[in-house]
Amino acid sequence: MIVASSASSIQTKNKIPRIVFIGQPNTGKSTFFNTVTKSNAGVANWPGLTVDFMQANLDYNGKTYEFVDLPGIYDLEGFTEDELVVQKFLENYNFDLIVCVINASQIDRQILMPLQVQRLGLPCVLMLNMADEVKRFGVKINTKELSETLNMPVFTISAKYGSGCVLAIQGIWDKLQTIDDSYKCSDIATFFRDNKVTDNDMDEVTRIGVEMPSEDVTTFSNRLDSILLNRVVGLPIFFVSMLAVFLAIWFVGMPLQDPVGNFTDWLQGAVIEPSLSFLPEGFSAFIINGPYAGFAALLGFVPLVAFFFVVMTALEDSGYLSRAAYLMDALMRSAGLDGRGFVLQLFGFGCNVPAIMGTRTIRSKTQRLLSILIIPFALCSARLQVFVFFLGIILPGIAGGFALWLLYIISFVVAFVLAMIFNLSGQFKSKDPFVIELPPYRTPTFKQVALNVWSEMTTFVRNLAIFMIIGTCITWYLTNYPGGAEGMNTYAGRIGTFFQPLMAPLGINPLLTVSLIIGFVAKEVQLAAVATMYGLGEGSDALKTTLGGVITFRQGFSYCLFSLLYVPCLTTVATIWGETKSARFTIFSVTVSMVVAWVVAFSFYQSWGLIFG
Repeated sequence: MIVASSASSIQTKNKIPRIVFIGQPNTGKSTFFNTVTKSNAGVANWPGLTVDFMQANLDYNGKTYEFVDLPGIYDLEGFTEDELVVQKFLENYNFDLIVCVINASQIDRQILMPLQVQRLGLPCVLMLNMADEVKRFGVKINTKELSETLNMPVFTISAKYGSGCVLAIQGIWDKLQTIDDSYKCSDIATFFRDNKVTDNDMDEVTRIGVEMPSEDVTTFSNRLDSILLNRVVGLPIFFVSMLAVFLAIWFVGMPLQDPVGNFTDWLQGAVIEPSLSFLPEGFSAFIINGPYAGFAALLGFVPLVAFFFVVMTALEDSGYLSRAAYLMDALMRSAGLDGRGFVLQLFGFGCNVPAIMGTRTIRSKTQRLLSILIIPFALCSARLQVFVFFLGIILPGIAGGFALWLLYIISFVVAFVLAMIFNLSGQFKSKDPFVIELPPYRTPTFKQVALNVWSEMTTFVRNLAIFMIIGTCITWYLTNYPGGAEGMNTYAGRIGTFFQPLMAPLGINPLLTVSLIIGFVAKEVQLAAVATMYGLGEGSDALKTTLGGVITFRQGFSYCLFSLLYVPCLTTVATIWGETKSARFTIFSVTVSMVVAWVVAFSFYQSWGLIFG
């Protein structure tokens, strides 16, 4: 029988029993959640809460159950936004069972959350994940004794490899059959101020059922860390590693686009154009150069972006990105940030949107706002395709690969310098300590990398398909109207001409200016806009030849710099507003990026002219 504490109360039984998953970040909680729900979960919005959760309904013995995966948190009495969201969920919604997932190899520290759940008097099943690592690190856990001490069922699992999961899932179903009530919490933070789980409480539990290895034992991770975290060679190794990653993207990811481009060209010539031949010429031209061009452009960049996520996921799963945060912490401190800010900046290289959302884990509000302000300068995967295309024209060969790496360095330097400037203003100062869990080094599995890349790519395509199609349709309209107009007499040409006093000092002509304006919607449509403005197929040899004849290295690199630093896309802007709930901060962020982009591109273009003529 479960006895609720003063911070929890028994409620009328839910018609659909609700099972809530909680745990620290990087414990494999969501992996196990996907195993339980058979990856049938979908994003759900909960009234009164600011974030969406993964949710799934499952049937068992003719009855429906609801499973909810809450954000990863370190402490139930914490005060970060994610921790407050979890508290608010437990305080606002009735639930029937908590499934707490912890990293078994770090049970001496992660036992905190099961003890907090026990102290709240809530029904719980404890999952000791990463059982494979437990054996490797010499951790011994007597699950029977631990279960008796905590008064909750305990299972050892490896969500990564699936071992123990069948038994654990049956344990959840069995536990549910013994629960007659639903529960709700009240004022969790206040309760734990008077009923805190202490280090002694944690030691007492682990002394009974857990045997940790000696701290003097040298593991493979210890030996590797002695090199990769070395004060002298650690940072050089990191930067060389990043260079290798970007060269791999250049030499492996870029060629992957060619087969897709050949396919969309064939599809247009062999299927689309003959199928539309019965339509008026203007209408068929609109379909081919508008919606289809947007679809083809999006499809063309899928292999490149997917390869990028393969590399980043493998790095993240290996545990090296956490080391990167540790290595960069001292440097980031001088800019008013910490190692987490650097990691989120790295995630921004994939996509700015999740990186901005990831700032919820930063406890300090000022550090969080500062991180949100600089993340949009990270060279996201959408911008990557623009640079790959333009650098291929102005710097063919290996020089293009180094230039791409240089753009990544510039994006980081600009973000770092701006953070220093804003930090000096005193508006973003924080004294919070930096705490990060360094996981053991792991070999990324094909299954985990594939699942993550699939998830990222489906989101990439789903979120951007509409933007791409609308963007290319707008571009087609601006470049074909008013009727009978051509070149600079079209609406696009007039817009580009209007902004020439501002853009000419950067070496950016009216046609490329229009592509930058269209790129404000999404960088994925920027190249489609360039192709449409020049009246040639996107990515075609004719377009490359034409651009190679009209822009110099000086102009092309200035264009890349402006594209690198100005507003990433409307989705990012909307995310900044959504996370800060401040129109004023959002406008400030957009203004900063536009001013910085213009100043940097202007400085490069004019300086190059003065030095090299």
